Amino acid sequence: MPATLNAKKTRAALRTSAHISLEMLLVVLMTAAVLWILGQMWSIIWPLVIALLLTTLTWPVTRFLRRHGWHPTLAASVVTLLFLLVAAGIVVLIAVPVASQSGELVTGVGNGIQRLRDWASGPPFNIGDNQVSNVFDTAVARIQSSIGSIVTATLSGVGTVVNGLVTTVLALFLMFFFLKDGPRFLPWLTLQLPGRLAKDVPTVAGRAWDTLGSFVLSQAFVGLLDAVFIGIGLWIVGVPLVLPLAVLTFVAAFVPIIGALFAGFVAVLIALVSNGLTDALIVLAIIIAVQQLEGNVFQPMVQSRGLGLHAAVILLAVTLGGSLAGIVGSLLAVPVTALIAVVWNYLREQLSDPPPVIPEPDTPEPKAPAPDTATAVPAREPT
Repeated sequence: MPATLNAKKTRAALRTSAHISLEMLLVVLMTAAVLWILGQMWSIIWPLVIALLLTTLTWPVTRFLRRHGWHPTLAASVVTLLFLLVAAGIVVLIAVPVASQSGELVTGVGNGIQRLRDWASGPPFNIGDNQVSNVFDTAVARIQSSIGSIVTATLSGVGTVVNGLVTTVLALFLMFFFLKDGPRFLPWLTLQLPGRLAKDVPTVAGRAWDTLGSFVLSQAFVGLLDAVFIGIGLWIVGVPLVLPLAVLTFVAAFVPIIGALFAGFVAVLIALVSNGLTDALIVLAIIIAVQQLEGNVFQPMVQSRGLGLHAAVILLAVTLGGSLAGIVGSLLAVPVTALIAVVWNYLREQLSDPPPVIPEPDTPEPKAPAPDTATAVPAREPT
């Protein structure tokens, strides 16, 4: 006879499920409210995020100067000025040639896609030209239907440029103040918070800063290595547009996994159009070799797995960030996920029970050796 459900246990399980569901719903509503508030404050949040990322890049130089007796204001001013000079040099030496060749880059990608289309329509795939044409016609129709929005975006381009300049200037000023007064922030924050928050919030903020700095510096270094090695490989093979492709590889390194795939796809397409199938396969082999070196040698050495995030988590985070906020979301997805992991790990530390203390086994005291009866001195008899 099958056992019947216990009414008391069933009601208790339902009450527990309802209680947990209500708590989860409140957490979701609170998260949505916080995200909505951050969205309304995005004009302030975005320069703050850029300033923090720039500060993580320039703080090692500032710390070196301060440790050698430089005044904080002077060190921050010199580092900020050097950063502006380096940025201007990059614009002059790299951005201008890249911009002049961007048209060729776009044309090469388009020709490569067309060549892939011709290849897919032939053996062994034999994809019908009508099917491919339908896909292209649908894409063209969508572009034509959105011409109005494209024109509107073009007309508002001046406002976008102005907003970008304002954001850049504000981020530079914030970077200067972070470099100048950054070490005093956590002690000041400790004095402003009551009770346990005075310990928890500065601790989490310190760990988040270390994680953010590790991510930015490691990605910049790994991206530079990728750009240099892939650029050298493209130059040896004789692929055109080496400098734009190297810059694209460096920028794409800040979007883990997906960025490397995109930059490699563009490089292979350019090699296929300009040099033929053989050189395209050679470029593909070079990119795969460099990516293997990055994933197995460079990144573990530089990053030391400091983020503690699995590759699947990074891929899902980048995909979600791109679907929610486009390119900006893809760029910020991994550091935001790493910061969430920092908060979660700290909460786990505080909510977990301390490990049980296992007492060490008592070691028996060494016994005194028994006296040798043959050499023992006899007791003295009383006289």
